Amino acid sequence: MIATVVWGTGNVGRAAIRAVEAHPGLKLAGVVVNNPDKVGKDAGILAGLHHELGVTATGDADAVLAASPRAVVYAASGEVRPLEAIADIAKAVKAGAVVVSPSVYALYDHRNAPKEFTDPIHEAIAQGGGSLFVSGVDPGWGNDILPVLMTGLASTIDVVRCQEIFDYSTYEQPDSVRYLVGMGQPMDYQPPMLAPMVPSMVWGGQIRLIAKALNAEIQEIKETVDRRPLEKTVTTRTMGEFEAGTQGAIRFEVQGIVEGEPRIVIEHVTRIHPGCAPDWPQPPSGAGAHRVIIEGRPRIEITVEATDEGENRSAGGNATAVGRLVNAIGWLAEAGPGFYDALDVPLRPVTGKLGRK
Repeated sequence: MIATVVWGTGNVGRAAIRAVEAHPGLKLAGVVVNNPDKVGKDAGILAGLHHELGVTATGDADAVLAASPRAVVYAASGEVRPLEAIADIAKAVKAGAVVVSPSVYALYDHRNAPKEFTDPIHEAIAQGGGSLFVSGVDPGWGNDILPVLMTGLASTIDVVRCQEIFDYSTYEQPDSVRYLVGMGQPMDYQPPMLAPMVPSMVWGGQIRLIAKALNAEIQEIKETVDRRPLEKTVTTRTMGEFEAGTQGAIRFEVQGIVEGEPRIVIEHVTRIHPGCAPDWPQPPSGAGAHRVIIEGRPRIEITVEATDEGENRSAGGNATAVGRLVNAIGWLAEAGPGFYDALDVPLRPVTGKLGRK
């Protein structure tokens, strides 16, 4: 059994605790929290399992790492604190742990990441013998390994398109929904997530990974952004009202240009209400889905819908992203020290899971 720590208990951390507990080859060895109100609480309760796991949360990360856990799922936020997250991750790698994380966008494609992000990790690997694999919650598998696998079914490939299509009224993160992506804000508000070059910073690494797998040369990465206002005021279950005339939907693309054309595209279509921008791509049912389309011969399309924490598809996306990371721990432990990406780490079945609750 691989002793595994979960660091962070937000949307991703909750799913990580559940995934580690369910994994036949892992043992939950600790939980690190930042919120002092969570210190001393049982991991099972924090994860929404409604029963205790016998592991209590602590705010002392150094003490947890001093016990030399074999693996760490780093689930603390890195969106607005990437350098702090890098420092935390490097500390865990230096302690000799296999570290998996979705928290630092730039490290999806670490070979092209800024040196201030990668140097601390390389130093930690050299000093402590740990390893790191970063994959996204968007989810990473939907923008890297899944489309790459699907290209193996095609005779010719014109465009590889990855879509995330979601109703954000189900995403219980009001700060992110209202301010990071701008839902409910005036149409002249500049959402930080849509600022020029930010989408490329977040998803450009996955564009480059797909290109690497296909032996294609990316000439440049371009962005397109479209925004639509709400035609009428809507009320959400958890985040209150979003007024008519404010931003109700966004659609953006990060495009990898190959031979002058957008050939590898990551597209997000996000609404606060399904009635806004009805002409844009829609999920087959419910709140959302992830879709990969291979334009070529034959044309191939696959749509993935996942639910968790009831019927929450936002939580389902997080849970599948966590599954990709947690299920990679065993392979990483066997592979040895290193800095890995999505093309390095295989997507493989986990024996002993069938029928486990």
